Amino acid sequence: MQLESKIGAAFDSLKKLIATLFFTGYAPLAPATVGSALVAVIYFFLFSSLEVVGWILVLTTVFFVGVYTAQGMEREWGKDPGRVVIDEAVGYLVTVAFLPHSLGLAIAGFFVFRILDIAKPPPARQLERLPGGWGIVVDDVVAGVYGNLLLRVGVELGVF
Repeated sequence: MQLESKIGAAFDSLKKLIATLFFTGYAPLAPATVGSALVAVIYFFLFSSLEVVGWILVLTTVFFVGVYTAQGMEREWGKDPGRVVIDEAVGYLVTVAFLPHSLGLAIAGFFVFRILDIAKPPPARQLERLPGGWGIVVDDVVAGVYGNLLLRVGVELGVF
């Protein structure tokens, strides 16, 4: 029984590590912004050269892991806890997915995503009401889709 208890505690710690994006969710000021900045750096150095299949795998995995860990932490910490910032990872990655690799786009994606995540354009605000981890993550996906479309316009206009 002790082994099961230790495994359960280790699994809970792993969920917290993921849900808080390596504990950036504990930042005293703007944890969502700090978490988004971390993901932007990870994207630029690790994910920016992904092909279509790689992007699909990354987005799908991060989305479902995000929903699962956010839901687990919501049960422990209450409705849509500010420490949970895995949703920022999902939203930012959707914002920059399938776009050309450039530092300018990575930085623009960070600012565009943060603005849209805060503004919550329709239907993001309404989707926040979904139960559990779904409501925590899906609104960020919507912000990410809007952000991706805006960045695509910028690419087409030659801004990036």
